[in-house]
Amino acid sequence: MVQRTPQSLAELYETDETAWLDVMAVLVAHRQFDELDTVNLAEYLDSMARRDRREVKSRLIVLMLHLLKWDSQPTQRGESWVHSILEQKRELRELLESGTLHNYAESILLDVFDDARKEAMIETQLPRNSFPATCNFTVEILLADWTST
Repeated sequence: MVQRTPQSLAELYETDETAWLDVMAVLVAHRQFDELDTVNLAEYLDSMARRDRREVKSRLIVLMLHLLKWDSQPTQRGESWVHSILEQKRELRELLESGTLHNYAESILLDVFDDARKEAMIETQLPRNSFPATCNFTVEILLADWTST
């Protein structure tokens, strides 16, 4: 393996993140921990965790939004809603295989419900009382198999 100085690893991080990740993986695999670009590695890992949490939150909002619209507008139901609901459920199931992200989803569920409810009111132009005042969803309900009938 080619030895790199911390300076060159930092430069590689800025110019070619994928190549930098490859080098980091090789260094870890060979247990060459002193060679790691720890500053950028810590930043990268933190960024990945934030990205995953944002994705969980976004998918929860979209899923609840579509379920709220589904319940409040039975005459407007369409295939696109069905596909969106099924896609969000599938993606959430995969994301929430991580216990940490599952716990995060549970911890933000009520706040996310409020966001989804507000978006549903805006999108449907229905009054507030058209939607449940409190969250009737649990993470388990949201992840459960669902049919549109």
